Amino acid sequence: MRKRKRAFTSDHEDHVDESWLIPYADLLTLLLALFIVLYAASTVDKVKYQSIMESFQSELTGTKIDNQQAGLSPNPSSPQPEVGLPEVEVKGETNDEELDVLKKQLEGYIKNNSLEDMVTLLETKKGIEVSLKDVVLFDSGRADLKERSYQTLNGLIGLINTVPNPISIEGHTDNVPAHNTIYTSNWELSAARAASVLHYFESQGVQANRLQFSGFGEFQPLYPNDSDENRQSNRRVTVVILRGS
Repeated sequence: MRKRKRAFTSDHEDHVDESWLIPYADLLTLLLALFIVLYAASTVDKVKYQSIMESFQSELTGTKIDNQQAGLSPNPSSPQPEVGLPEVEVKGETNDEELDVLKKQLEGYIKNNSLEDMVTLLETKKGIEVSLKDVVLFDSGRADLKERSYQTLNGLIGLINTVPNPISIEGHTDNVPAHNTIYTSNWELSAARAASVLHYFESQGVQANRLQFSGFGEFQPLYPNDSDENRQSNRRVTVVILRGS
């Protein structure tokens, strides 16, 4: 019995377990496939690579690239047409014409409603500036709009909405310090007045993404603050229809 046991043990020890060869062969196959893929990927089409990079740049910078051009591999030696330039030029000319029409309409509105003493119109590099004296819009030291100002503002809004341009609303004061418990400085008063006009514009249908406001206090006067008349002219809200759309 002992001899049989030793013989059985010897046969078992001499047998080699080869089950590990199967996963090893699978691993070699996977590595071979990986090397083939890496080699194929290393052979880059420079033209396609450039096209992909331009697509990424367009997403990062906001520059629009024609979808058809982004998917093609054009011949680098052939000159590429400047696709977008004519449209940009036409758009700029059209916008200037629209601003000219708007300016004439605003001039007519101011004249027809006898607002020459209270509303002034000026064309600058920034755009068309419509300045309203504070007495048209607000009580002294206040930033809430008078009800009687709505009619004047509604007329301006109707004309301003004929163009898509962005609108900047700027508040200004004279150099007399603000003395009340609501606004402790002319900065705050001018900004609050500009914001009131902005909110009214938005409530009357002007798109919010077109609107911005700022307060300049007494630091951008039209005239020296050396008389009551000049100080009254300096207290104003200016609605600027900015150039560009």
